[in-house]
Amino acid sequence: GHRVARPGLEAVVMARPDVVVRYWGGDPALLRGLERRGVPVVTVSDATNFDGVRANVRAVAEGLGRPEAADPLVAEMDADLAAGSGLRTRSALYLTAGGFTAGAGTLIHAMLTAAGLRNAAPAPGFGPVSIEGLVMHPPARFVLGFFDDVRRDRRGRGRHPALARRMAERPTVSLPSSEISCPAWFAARAARRLAEMGE
Repeated sequence: GHRVARPGLEAVVMARPDVVVRYWGGDPALLRGLERRGVPVVTVSDATNFDGVRANVRAVAEGLGRPEAADPLVAEMDADLAAGSGLRTRSALYLTAGGFTAGAGTLIHAMLTAAGLRNAAPAPGFGPVSIEGLVMHPPARFVLGFFDDVRRDRRGRGRHPALARRMAERPTVSLPSSEISCPAWFAARAARRLAEMGE
């Protein structure tokens, strides 16, 4: 129900915002222009764990002048996180349509851990995976990211037909892009989905 505007200074100024909430990226000239016009900007930090997500929720609520609104969102998030077993006896590999994975030190890793899964990523941080390696030695489970957006990486390495056949043989969950695109409370919904992956 919200109007979508291009992220340029003219469009943002024409919207006459009381406050701007932003995540990473964006034109530095836009931020300088907002500062010159006295428009407060609240930045969502790139959280790598759920403590960071809690801090984001509270910072945005404070920036919007509604600090009390953070409490129910944090409580919802904590309820979703409580659904995970925390045993980490099952392994899973996160894979994007573009052929990237996420290891330790990422929010995806925190989601997998909260869901009771061991992260099968070979290294910390974000990095490409060998599609040939995955076809030859597939992980026990696949957790897919950004596969629901058919325009994104339409011909990405993660969508290779040989890999799709391997995914069909393994437990696979495709997380909605809306739950993993931003380090906010709804990232815990993705963790809850993962916790419900079959043994």
